[in-house]
Amino acid sequence: MAVRILHAHSTFSLGGKEARAVRLMNAFGEAAEHTILSGMPGQLSAREAIAKDISADFPADAPALTGRPSLRRLFRLSRLMKKFDLVLTYNWGAFDAVMAHHLFGGPALIHHEDGFNEDEADQLKTRRNLYRRLGLSGAHRLVVPSERLEAIARKAWGQPRFRIVRIPNGIPVGRYAAKPAEGVIPGFERREGEIVVGTVAGLRAVKNLPRLVRAVAAMKARNVRLVIVGEGPESDRIAAEARAHNIADRVILPGFLADPARYIGGFDIFALSSDSEQFPISLVEAMAAGLPVAATVVGDIPSMVSPDNRPLIVGRGDEAALAAALDTLAERRDLRRSIGRANREKATADFDEARMIGAYSRLYGEAIGAPRAFMGSAA
Repeated sequence: MAVRILHAHSTFSLGGKEARAVRLMNAFGEAAEHTILSGMPGQLSAREAIAKDISADFPADAPALTGRPSLRRLFRLSRLMKKFDLVLTYNWGAFDAVMAHHLFGGPALIHHEDGFNEDEADQLKTRRNLYRRLGLSGAHRLVVPSERLEAIARKAWGQPRFRIVRIPNGIPVGRYAAKPAEGVIPGFERREGEIVVGTVAGLRAVKNLPRLVRAVAAMKARNVRLVIVGEGPESDRIAAEARAHNIADRVILPGFLADPARYIGGFDIFALSSDSEQFPISLVEAMAAGLPVAATVVGDIPSMVSPDNRPLIVGRGDEAALAAALDTLAERRDLRRSIGRANREKATADFDEARMIGAYSRLYGEAIGAPRAFMGSAA
């Protein structure tokens, strides 16, 4: 009999963490049946990535995940959970489900935390920390992808070591080895002799993409174009920054593009300018494609990249250093190639999807008392 799993997401738009959840759903195949709730009910674009043979439904009449945390709403969430074998919750926007479970019970619950939005990029909110402390006391496990989040979970959220499981994000590394075809990025064709700086990110304030625009504008090299793949509320601000620095003709904003393996290898340099990250999947994808990286020192980025790449990871507020790192890579093709090779080797060794799927398969099976329930998908 298939394991019945309830997923409670902050949003089910196709970002890094949702892509990971979908890859696990697809890997589990007929071993599981999935019911998915979104804290933003209209944002369900990730459902398109669920394989056609996977049992997944999106109930329209489920209790809201967000809003005033009244006991009535939390009780209704708990009553829904009790229809399932396992409950998986994801990030702050779904945390009321964790609290409902703590107050009113339910099956084994595993909470996943991947990072913070701009409202907690600089400092965690005390009330949220207290809410997490209380709610997580009833969780079976807390899963985090990064060393930094593991430290936060122990110190700020008061979680015991046994409850925290760190599972690095993984991708199908082998798919990123192929050379991208021309024309896969709408509105972009490579010009002879140019350097392409690229990034893949939600266009949100916490990603601070105007910083990246300014860094590219400050580069000594002028044969550089910047491609920013993603969608979100910051698109107009990014475009305005490009106009303000007279590089609008060198900044391409193609919007969201599915399946980064099809295009990310077409960049020469991958860049991240975020104010906050934990374990960005887009960085792993760039490494798997053999790209060098210029980025800000946030989350686990310094330990994720190869040792050869670490000198190009700069202070979060040091835009001059970010521009200099980009220039260093733009000027030296040999350095781009050698660092890219080292990054791909590290991605292959540490971040392949098979290892991640195996870890989650074991964890979820153990939670429901059926260790081999998902072993057909384990590495």
